[in-house]
Amino acid sequence: MSVTHPATVPPAAGARTSATGPAVKRVAVRRHWSEHGLVFVAPFLLFYGLFLVWPLLSGLGMSMSSDNIAGTGGGFVGFDNYAEALQDPNVWSSLWNTVWFTVLSTVPLVVTGLVLALLSHHLRIVQWLWRLSWFAPFLLPSGVVGLLFLWVIFPSDFGFADQALAAVGLHPGIGWLTDERYAMLSIVLTTVWWTVGFNFLLYLAALQAIPQHLYEAAELDGAGGWHRLRHITLPLLSRTTGVVLVLQVLASLKIFDQVYIMTGGGPDDSTRPILQYVYQAGFTGYRIGYASAVSYIFFALILIVSLVQLRLSRRTREENAR
Repeated sequence: MSVTHPATVPPAAGARTSATGPAVKRVAVRRHWSEHGLVFVAPFLLFYGLFLVWPLLSGLGMSMSSDNIAGTGGGFVGFDNYAEALQDPNVWSSLWNTVWFTVLSTVPLVVTGLVLALLSHHLRIVQWLWRLSWFAPFLLPSGVVGLLFLWVIFPSDFGFADQALAAVGLHPGIGWLTDERYAMLSIVLTTVWWTVGFNFLLYLAALQAIPQHLYEAAELDGAGGWHRLRHITLPLLSRTTGVVLVLQVLASLKIFDQVYIMTGGGPDDSTRPILQYVYQAGFTGYRIGYASAVSYIFFALILIVSLVQLRLSRRTREENAR
């Protein structure tokens, strides 16, 4: 006669289903999330929505109101702020100053960065010193750079710029930051000295990625240094140049720090960029709603420029692929 122990008797089918059903569902849901990667991107989506999407939507709503710092107003005005901004001459003059600065600074920053990268790549004596000296200014804060050029380089009569002119026999005493003819150029020179190190670093990394055997083969075929630069180096740097141009244009359009420190937008608002006018409208004129509208108009301009540059770079890649 056989005896069956209670521990060995299998549980009923219904009891097993009720006990393991929730656990199976949790495992299935966890597997579903893991397979789609949502578990890994959830923290990013949370911070993205909290610090980017929500501020964008909140600012858009603020631009359609009469909000101000004093806490009064706040009523819905629709597109009245946008209509006023499009008719405001200060908006257009500030926008022109921003575009003019971008035009003046982009080409020197790209060309200078390329030239410095070529020199650093081919100079074999204390190569690390050249790289450090050309990249080091980029690490300085904007406040340090602005005060350095304001109090050391560009003061009239005793600044370094005037002393350099006097050393070569030219007439010093130029109002570098007080004359409308030279103020924007002075800011451009400051920006080139300060930020060219970033473009230099990008070009240097691209130069080091070019296969050396291409130059060796060209040299065996009798190609000189200029022909190697023109037919090997520059074509292989075309994608890097496209990236540098996009980044440089976007960075120049967002100019604010050095102008605010060095000239305050003067003389006679000739160097005031659009971001400084947004600051003045919002925190000096206390019109937060109007300042938000101006900033969104500027955001639309940057978006259009980015899309145009993306389209042009894509077309250039397609033509090169052919």
